[in-house]
Amino acid sequence: MSAGALAVRETTIPGLLLIDLPVHGDNRGWFKENWQREKMLALGLPDFGPEQNNISFNDQRGATRGIHAEPWDKYVSVATGRIFGAWVDLREGPTFGAVFTAELGPDTAIFVPRGVGNSYQTLEDNTAYVYLVNAHWSAEAQSEYTFLNLEDETAAIDWPIALTEAERSDKDLRHPRLADVTPMKPKRTLVIGANGQLGRALQYAMPHADFADRSRIDLFNEETLDRVRWSDYDTVINAAAYTAVDAAETAEGRVDCWDANVTGVARLARHAIANRLTLVHVSSDYVFDGSKEGAYLEGDQVAPLGVYAQTKTAADAIVATVPQHYIVRTSWVIGEGNNFVSTMASLAERGIDPSVVNDQLGRLSFTSDIAAGIEHLLTVKPEFGIYNLTNEGEPMTWAAIAQKVFELTGHNPERVTGVSTAEYFAGKQAAPRPLNSVLSLEKIERTGFTPRDAGEALAEYLA
Repeated sequence: MSAGALAVRETTIPGLLLIDLPVHGDNRGWFKENWQREKMLALGLPDFGPEQNNISFNDQRGATRGIHAEPWDKYVSVATGRIFGAWVDLREGPTFGAVFTAELGPDTAIFVPRGVGNSYQTLEDNTAYVYLVNAHWSAEAQSEYTFLNLEDETAAIDWPIALTEAERSDKDLRHPRLADVTPMKPKRTLVIGANGQLGRALQYAMPHADFADRSRIDLFNEETLDRVRWSDYDTVINAAAYTAVDAAETAEGRVDCWDANVTGVARLARHAIANRLTLVHVSSDYVFDGSKEGAYLEGDQVAPLGVYAQTKTAADAIVATVPQHYIVRTSWVIGEGNNFVSTMASLAERGIDPSVVNDQLGRLSFTSDIAAGIEHLLTVKPEFGIYNLTNEGEPMTWAAIAQKVFELTGHNPERVTGVSTAEYFAGKQAAPRPLNSVLSLEKIERTGFTPRDAGEALAEYLA
């Protein structure tokens, strides 16, 4: 038996991939690498993480099984004999009902994504059908199957051996026709921290996601994470954090900050790894000490100054252990609720003339743009890692932003007085701040996402 080249071929059903397997034969028989993760990933096969290996032995030609769509991915191959395979897309979406058929022998395998109905008919006696799945079978999981009748007229599968002459289960002939099938819904995105500024913006950007507030999922409480049915999700966005940077410098605040931002993130990362989820985590410019001249790149050396900064840096290191992760680094976040911009607008309206720090430089990050950037990353799926995500435009100081707020709300910007960070916090218990919070946006812009100009976004926000 000759050995061809290992290759992965697309089919007419999205995500359903045929694999050509080299088979090495001699006078004793043959050998093949049935599943070789490194080589197959290099050719575009997903890293689906098999957990269970099953074998179905069929002693007679014409044995017919299916059509079953299961709530996990499946890698199908043949150890001995040959099969006629038929796959029907039973997932919710535009390709629902699409059909693909092919013959499989020892030199061919197929990757079947979650929700695609799988069936086959043996073409030879003593056929052994082997499949890897990335979840353990359970009675609960079986309740999530989607079935299609083998004789469905819409799918119109041209079985080599007529079903009336084939060995099949009467149960497979009692399943619903395509018109009566409830499509399998896609896995969802879970957002933790739904009531925060970013959580509320994500609700506008990703309305079909599942949003959990602290009463449901609390990173302080591991039991709330253990209760989540993680098999329903393929992505989790952590929009929750302890952000009281000055309170974090107190004895009580330090404990809470570390528990929420580090221990809680470690709890979440453990679930993400165990369930092969993509974890999106929101980080901060505070991981840097602000001493650099020019914009910070994603790979620059971190140097946190205070407790909050230390927790965000530690959390980044934890999230980086999750194979599929996006760390989104922001600065000077502005969204719904109380924030610097709303405070300055209120002071302007009430006739109060503030003193504002004028030696810290950065860009505002509006939550609507952060949410749009996260949605972009999850849609385009660039290389996993860290991405800076703020608004575009010329960096400004807090004092300059305050003056702009006064101007845009019809007040005299000269009412704002600039002071140094040292002057502003003199005599106060406060966390140290980086003087330079400018983050380079080159990396995320190379993926095709350009955030709005911060000045334009500020005007829209105030309007």
